[in-house]
Amino acid sequence: MFVDPPSAEDEDYLITHMIPHLINDMVVDLAKDRPGDIVDYLMKWLGERKPKPITVGINGFGRIGRMVFQAICDQDLLGTLLNVVAVVDMATDADYFAYQMKFDSMHGKFKHKVSTEKSDPSLKEADTLVVNGHKIKCCAATRNPEDLPWGKLGVDYVVESTGIFTEANAARGHIKAGAKKVVISAPGKGDLKTIVMGVNNQEYDAKTMDVVSNASCTTNCLAPLVHVLCKEGIGIEKGLMTTIHSYTATQKVVDGPSKKDWRGGRAAAYNIIPSATGAAKAVGEVLPVVKGKLTGMAFRVPTADVSAVDLTFIAQKDTSIEEIDSLMKKASKTYMRGILGVTDEELVSTDFLHDARSSVYDSLATTQNNLKGEKRMFKVVSWYDNEWGYSNRVVDLLKFMASKA
Repeated sequence: MFVDPPSAEDEDYLITHMIPHLINDMVVDLAKDRPGDIVDYLMKWLGERKPKPITVGINGFGRIGRMVFQAICDQDLLGTLLNVVAVVDMATDADYFAYQMKFDSMHGKFKHKVSTEKSDPSLKEADTLVVNGHKIKCCAATRNPEDLPWGKLGVDYVVESTGIFTEANAARGHIKAGAKKVVISAPGKGDLKTIVMGVNNQEYDAKTMDVVSNASCTTNCLAPLVHVLCKEGIGIEKGLMTTIHSYTATQKVVDGPSKKDWRGGRAAAYNIIPSATGAAKAVGEVLPVVKGKLTGMAFRVPTADVSAVDLTFIAQKDTSIEEIDSLMKKASKTYMRGILGVTDEELVSTDFLHDARSSVYDSLATTQNNLKGEKRMFKVVSWYDNEWGYSNRVVDLLKFMASKA
């Protein structure tokens, strides 16, 4: 007798992330004696639930835009489930785009075949990227998203990764240009929904939500920890978060002008720079059960990639380091698999470079307040590749939205 179909939460997780693991895990665990039957059953079910292919445009081909594109390629989605047809940036020289894709200081060489060509022989520069035989138009950036050629190119979904059009109405310029949906790869503002994959993606409504935010990389690291603590009954009475965050392109190579944030104008590679972050408060928007209970700050540090979240919290019930470890490990192998990881090794930041998970809980760093009888004050730490892990969640969100189209 076959197992019942997965729950709604598990179903969407399987669709968006776990398909590569289904045969290896479910067949072995559920049907050792009847592998042929269970394979047929699963493939039939997956066929019925297969997301519809969508056409994608990427507005902003900087760090996140390129990493999203690379993640699409690495997951063998280019030209199939996610048909990327255009990338937009200030420069439109496809040869330069190809160079940026081929060589990356943090993530190494591009694994896929890339070349360029001219869509019109009269052009001075190549304007088309060719990746694994798939053609991607290189378009010039505009001041107003409404002026982008999404309708002409048949773009369904836009990844808004410029960091500029993060306000809902501004992002809806892409809709006016012909797109159907917009995913902002940054914290959003205004009338939109913030989605953190593995945490609140079930709240996405394809009928009413045309613009969504994928939150920040830090929120994507913190929210899974908070989700597990609350879902498993430990709860959070209140807490403070600190992110030890690698420097980003918004910072200065050498000391320079920064009128609103004087410390932010100091040289990124030579200083530990205190900074503001809304990541902790944003978790309250994703998980209303902790709304108003969390806040925090950031330290920008002299590393180029990989960051860490430090959450100090008061639990709503007595607990222990052992229980927290156990719950995180259980979640990482079940409902948070691929989103939350766990390490019990003596690792440092570079060990998490190019890790596709949103958050990797460091069990060796979990700390309990040592006051006599104290059973509710704890510190937990989790690592994240703030470029690669986050970009993979953008791709997961696109796949999830496609499954609901």
